[in-house]
Amino acid sequence: MTNTPQPRHELLVEKDVEIPLRDGVRLRADVFRPKGGGRFPALINIGAYQKDKLWVPPPDLEENPNQYMNWETVNPLWWVPRGYAAVRVDTRGSGKSPGMTDPFSLQEAIDFYDAIEWSARQPWCSGSVATMGISYFAMTQWLVANLRPPSLKAIIPWEGAADMYRDFAYHGGIFCFGFVSNWYNNHMAHHLLGRRTQDSPDAFAKHWLWHYMRDSLDAGAYYGRQARWDEIDIPMYSAGNWSGMGLHLRGNTEAFMRARSKHKKLRIHAGTHYHPFYAGEARQDQLRFLDHWLKGIDTGIMEEPPVKLLIRTGGGKGYQWRRENEWPLKRTRWTKFYLKPAAGPGSEDGAAEGALSDTVPKRSASLTYPASGMTKAGVASASWTSTALAGSLPRMGVSFETAPLASDLEVTGPVNLVLWVSSTTADMDIFATLRNIDAEGKDVWEIGQQQQPIPVAKGWLRVSHRKLDPRLSRPYRPYHSHDERQWLKPGEKVQVQVEIWPTCMVFRKGHRIRLDIQPRDGVGSAPYTHYCADYNVGGNTIFTGGSTASHLLLPVIPRT
Repeated sequence: MTNTPQPRHELLVEKDVEIPLRDGVRLRADVFRPKGGGRFPALINIGAYQKDKLWVPPPDLEENPNQYMNWETVNPLWWVPRGYAAVRVDTRGSGKSPGMTDPFSLQEAIDFYDAIEWSARQPWCSGSVATMGISYFAMTQWLVANLRPPSLKAIIPWEGAADMYRDFAYHGGIFCFGFVSNWYNNHMAHHLLGRRTQDSPDAFAKHWLWHYMRDSLDAGAYYGRQARWDEIDIPMYSAGNWSGMGLHLRGNTEAFMRARSKHKKLRIHAGTHYHPFYAGEARQDQLRFLDHWLKGIDTGIMEEPPVKLLIRTGGGKGYQWRRENEWPLKRTRWTKFYLKPAAGPGSEDGAAEGALSDTVPKRSASLTYPASGMTKAGVASASWTSTALAGSLPRMGVSFETAPLASDLEVTGPVNLVLWVSSTTADMDIFATLRNIDAEGKDVWEIGQQQQPIPVAKGWLRVSHRKLDPRLSRPYRPYHSHDERQWLKPGEKVQVQVEIWPTCMVFRKGHRIRLDIQPRDGVGSAPYTHYCADYNVGGNTIFTGGSTASHLLLPVIPRT
């Protein structure tokens, strides 16, 4: 292994540089590069978060605040001294770039392609370019990678949704109303009500949110907003976050499993959306990866096992890294925990109505609960609070728990919830939550992306979207086609598979694994809350045992 070079370059800043696009539009960018002569690789990102908007990081971030910090992007004061240029671009229709804003679109990907090739042609650039950044700046990386810019040599999509239907807007076919609408409107407000600029008079003028709600099936409208894994063959360092359920984690694991790239790495950390990216060990991994692919330096990173996982043990502290050779892990014991109603009804204090057992219940049974996910203001209420309060209302639905665990149990990997269900309505929304309950009956919370308390994992499915894609589905990870609706008939029993996003947790001895199944968002959902359709009037039923043995398939990792 060769050590990465020590910092030795001084910083030169060029503001509001124009990048000409193929259709004549000129984007605005800031370029941070080493002062003096020489040619250097470029790290580029493009997004709608305004390149001139200063981010003041929290005091515990492992990067010092400075006048060049910008939300979710690299710190030039760390990268430029190490021999890289950083190119920060306002996407079309945002910040100082003119045009019509359309985040996560084919047009934005084409613009990104042009910006990458422009950077490679500059006299200060070595001709090698990498994309890098968190969230928005990761999502755009997947989309430009579809187009294969010749000068793009590597990508580091850090916590990036890759499918704007499944990962971003429609979880299991249920619209992520809370995040999608608030995210878009918030950034429209930044442009139109904040420190306004007249450089982009059409900022956020497109009926973007309307189109996302109107196109509620994945029937072609999302083609330009999805990673096409068969076409992505570039070296990648895909970094996910166990806390990213509801937005980013799925994109990073799908990339590692499905992209054509021969050279790819997967890292999954935990905690907030921003601390891990700027951590010292993370920057060293990023630098070693980029030095290998953009500078030809033998850093040894590609000889290391391709998977690096932070193993969660509960409570958010003291977690340790572990290296693995594949994902999902080859030594996984795929273990079925069968749903079984309890002997008596659940109490008002939130006690579970059922059990999770490793043996199949011989007798068939069922549990029925109200189908409505709306508030006490009334079913199908016209009040906006019926959706605004999602995730903060009393529990509905049913819950199942294991007995106290006899020893520590590690669960690491994708999760599949297989249910037999029926409803008195034409459809049914399933919100599944995995929780870690300690010996005193209290939740052991993790640190969410926005520093909020969150449970272990979540999954969602609208039952009319139960159709599977047989080519892409796996026993441990169902893949729904979302291209048609298969309505329920009243009382009709159907089997559904609910994709619970990948997770990692060592459930401690004496703890219980709890599964909540609800008609609306459960604990720890905000800000990724959903629109519960107003057809849900009546009752939903879950069947257990016998020929309708519903179960939770968990990736149990044997103790070494």
